[in-house]
Amino acid sequence: MESFNCIIVLNKERDRVLFCKRMNDPYKGLYNFVGGKLEEGEDSLHAAYRELYEETGISKNDITLYPFMDYIWHFQQIRMEVYVGVLKKEVELRSEKHPLYWLDMSHDFFDMNVFAGEGNIGHMIEILKMTKIPE
Repeated sequence: MESFNCIIVLNKERDRVLFCKRMNDPYKGLYNFVGGKLEEGEDSLHAAYRELYEETGISKNDITLYPFMDYIWHFQQIRMEVYVGVLKKEVELRSEKHPLYWLDMSHDFFDMNVFAGEGNIGHMIEILKMTKIPE
C-alpha cells in the first residue's frame, strides 16, 4: 500500500491555516494542504516533519505535529495520514514548488472549484474546529 501524508498547519493564533496552491496535476490550480509520499521504510511522523520542512521551511523547532486522522482507499491501495500542528511562533515560509498561502477559517473549504480533495479538506477543517489541539 502506498502511503502519503498531509499536514494541517495553523498559525499561532489558530485563525489561519496554511495551504499550497498546486502548480501541476493532480489538483492543478487548487489549494491543498502540504504533504507528500512516505519513503520506503520511513517512520510516518518523521516523514511528516520532512515533507513539512521541504515544502515550507517549517522545522520541528517551530511546530509540534500530532496524528489527526487517516484515510484508506482500499481499492486503490492508498493510505493518507493527516497531521495537525500549531506554530509556536511566526515563521518565514519558504515554498519548494507550490506557492504558500495563509487562509482564514471563514472560507468554504468544501468548494471543489477552489480546494483539492473532493470535499475532504472541508471535512477535515470542520472536525478540526471541534478538536482541542494540545498547546
